[in-house]
Amino acid sequence: MENEENLEAIMGLIMNGGNAKSDAMEAIHAAKKGEFDLADEKLKSAEQFLSKAHHSQTSMLTQEAQGNHVTVTLLTVHSQDHLMTAIAFADLAKEIIDLYKKIA
Repeated sequence: MENEENLEAIMGLIMNGGNAKSDAMEAIHAAKKGEFDLADEKLKSAEQFLSKAHHSQTSMLTQEAQGNHVTVTLLTVHSQDHLMTAIAFADLAKEIIDLYKKIA
């Protein structure tokens, strides 16, 4: 079972990663409609959520480095998957938005 601190970090990864991915998708949709200021705002928001997610991940890594081993559960793996997917999605969103800007 997860301890409370780890569970908080894991939920931070899931929530912030999900929010980042959602904002990145909204950014793409805005760019598709030619709303580039909104697209840029949504990308900035996605980056802020990714930063929060990284802080959650860093707290877990710090614990591990200090010898407080984190038990790897399905929830832990799921949280890492959320973060990595969100990072990849945000990176691709930037490229897609740049393409929409060039087309416009």
